[in-house]
Amino acid sequence: MGGCGSGTYLRWGGRMTVEDMKPLRIGVLAKDGWLHSGRTSKYSWTVNGEPEGDIRVTARDGHVRLNYRHRKGGDWESKNYRVRIEYTPCHFGGSRPWFICPALGCGKRTGTLYGGTIFACRRCHQLAYPSENESRRDRAIRKADKLRKQLGWPPGIFEGAGWGKPRYMHRATYQKLATEYEALEAKALTETMAWLAMYRN
Repeated sequence: MGGCGSGTYLRWGGRMTVEDMKPLRIGVLAKDGWLHSGRTSKYSWTVNGEPEGDIRVTARDGHVRLNYRHRKGGDWESKNYRVRIEYTPCHFGGSRPWFICPALGCGKRTGTLYGGTIFACRRCHQLAYPSENESRRDRAIRKADKLRKQLGWPPGIFEGAGWGKPRYMHRATYQKLATEYEALEAKALTETMAWLAMYRN
């Protein structure tokens, strides 16, 4: 299993993000029916198509048991422990399951546990969301590419804005998105030029 020392940073000085860790989502377990007592499921992760760890999850009344191996200093360590589950009522009936973070001193409800030496919540692993590590340049480029996708244009601010209106998009919607895009493109290009100038000096 990948731990807190694995993964990548979006930029120098950034914290590890939730995308650098292996997630175990209780919503997926519940949807697939694996929270019924006595059922055992197995989940695997891959990186570039290569196996990168797996975990066996066995449900019991009020908890699940996690069984996996974790690499520590080159050696593999077996892990086998319980994680409590709590249910909260939903507004329109039924209930929603939550993991209770098993990290020492935590005990908070969470919908997702992230793999490390133990599976724990985002706060215990001190994980950021990807957007928290973004520079102004990164953020402007990401938002511009999101608009390009909505407009049906190929990704990349250097591809230009002359790709026209998608066939089924209302003209008013197109004009609104295109205007937003042009402002973001200008900001992204300005930030990119400033970033390049900083490295030239």
